[in-house]
Amino acid sequence: MSANLQEKAAEALEKLKTENPYFSKYADKIAKIQKSSPEEFLSKIQKQEAEKAKKQADEKARDYSELMNPKKTIETKSELPFKKLEDIMKIELLEGKSADEIKEIWLEYHKSKDVIAAVVPTEIFNKLMDNAKKYPIFIFPIPRSQGFEFIMLQFAANTVHFTPLLCYQVHKENAPECLNIVHYIEFKDKGIVLMRGEYDTKVINVQEAQCLANQLQMYYTQNNEKKLELLETFTKSPEKFKHMDVIKELENLQIA
Repeated sequence: MSANLQEKAAEALEKLKTENPYFSKYADKIAKIQKSSPEEFLSKIQKQEAEKAKKQADEKARDYSELMNPKKTIETKSELPFKKLEDIMKIELLEGKSADEIKEIWLEYHKSKDVIAAVVPTEIFNKLMDNAKKYPIFIFPIPRSQGFEFIMLQFAANTVHFTPLLCYQVHKENAPECLNIVHYIEFKDKGIVLMRGEYDTKVINVQEAQCLANQLQMYYTQNNEKKLELLETFTKSPEKFKHMDVIKELENLQIA
């Protein structure tokens, strides 16, 4: 039995040499454990492999979101109020500051937080809101290992709510959000609007949240004829809308 264990431990050791880039650093210690206690050595190897497999499985599961988990509770209001800056930070930190100073403080404030943040010129925000009235609902794709996942957006007051499309189709208004972008307008008179996006790390990562924010800007604030045409078709002639068209727009952006 001991010989069999030694043989298995030796095989595992050889496997480690080729798969673990840090093997040489701990080679002597590993070899000592392998020879003196093959049972302990094999146990450690099995534990590491199990942890690696679980990590890979978790990452694969995240690829298509946690779609089957509806919100536990939901508030229904006919008209949502504007969210206020004072709800997330001490507004006195920004009072009396210039636009450039506010921008610097805002971006620095969010550096260590799991959010996306930006400072938007007032004229760009106004264009965003003008188009939001015309096209309050739309969909954006984000890349996944299996292809693309569609995320539905909906404007409400100064907030843009993002929800996986499949999730919305299953749960309707109870569908959990994966990203929530708020535009704070307290300093519009200084020529800037503060943007902050909170995202669900179980559904999307920071790169995917930024991808959605970038598409929001390109579709709703730039005078891009093709993208405006897609917004128009989706809103007024949904039967003519083709999902592949928005995928092509994203692919063209990535290639560029």
